[in-house]
Amino acid sequence: MEMRRRFMKEKLLTPPNICTMLRIVGTVGLLLIRPLTLPFYLLYTFCGITDVLDGTIARATNSTSEFGARLDSIADLIFYAVMIVKFFPILLEVLPVWMWYCIGAVLVIRACSYVTAAVRYHRFASLHTILNKATGFCVFCLPYMLVQDFALRYCEITCVIAGLASTEEFLIHLLSKEYEPGRKFIWKRFKKERAIAKITAVAFLFSVYISDTGSEDPSRSFCLQYSGND
Repeated sequence: MEMRRRFMKEKLLTPPNICTMLRIVGTVGLLLIRPLTLPFYLLYTFCGITDVLDGTIARATNSTSEFGARLDSIADLIFYAVMIVKFFPILLEVLPVWMWYCIGAVLVIRACSYVTAAVRYHRFASLHTILNKATGFCVFCLPYMLVQDFALRYCEITCVIAGLASTEEFLIHLLSKEYEPGRKFIWKRFKKERAIAKITAVAFLFSVYISDTGSEDPSRSFCLQYSGND
C-alpha cells in the first residue's frame, strides 16, 4: 500500500499533472456559468493559464511522461466538448451555413485521423503539432473575439487553420511507419526558423484581413445581447 501511494505521488501527482487536473475541474465548472460574462471569462482564463503552465513546468522540471501527455490530451478533448456545449447555441445564430459545412469537414478529417492512429498504432493518438497548437490557441481566444467587430472573420481564419491542422495530422498518421508523439510537422526536417517565418507571415495576413472590416459585425451585437452587456 505504501509503495502504491509513493508511486501515485511521484509518478502521477506531479506538479504538471496537477495543473492539468485543475484545468479539467475548471473546464467542468464552466458548464455552470453563463458564457460571455465576467465570471465565465475569469474561470476561462484560469483554465488557459493552467494549460500553459502544465507543459512549461513539465519541461522545466524534466517531468514529462506518457501519462501526462495522455492526461493533457484528455483535458483538451473535455475542453473542446464543453466549448461546443456552451457556444453552439451562440454560434448557431451568428455563423453562416457554409461555415458549418466547413466545420463538419474539419471534424470528419479529425475523426479519420483518430481512427487511422487507432488502427495503425492500436492506441489513442493526438499529436501536439505546431498547427494543432495554433488551432487550440485560436479556439481558446474565440470567446474573447466573439464580442469584437471582426468576429466572423476570426471564425473563418480559425476554421482554415483547424482544417490544415487536421489534414496534417491525418497525413502524419497515414504515412508514418510508427507512432511519433513528439512530431511537430509533417516534414521531419522542417527547420524551426522557417516555421517561425511562416507563422509570422500568416499572423500578418490575418491582421490585414480582420482590419478590412467595412461595418460592424452583426454577430457582435448578438453576442453582447446574449451576455447582457449591451
